[in-house]
Amino acid sequence: MAKAKAKEAAAQEWMFSIIRSPVVTEKSMTASGNGQVTFKVALEATKPQIKAAVEALFNVQVKAVNTLILKGKTKRFRGQLGQRNDVKKAMITLADGQTIEMGTGV
Repeated sequence: MAKAKAKEAAAQEWMFSIIRSPVVTEKSMTASGNGQVTFKVALEATKPQIKAAVEALFNVQVKAVNTLILKGKTKRFRGQLGQRNDVKKAMITLADGQTIEMGTGV
């Protein structure tokens, strides 16, 4: 029993490490009307891992997962060059009739 709970907790922790945060922009909110949601995810996450994590965390059916890597910009701060971090985003298309409320869940 204790091993099962520990295994379940480790699986849940793994899913939370895959999905970092929702992307809340005007464009992503418009897409949510068409059954798409956008999340920032771990750079090493694959499409099947992202799909499994979203289905388990939000209890929805995922139709498709599209990903992109946003390369970090070079910025200056007080004359010093710096680099922003790379970010991977996942646009998730949900099956018909499925929704994810951005204010709940993760």
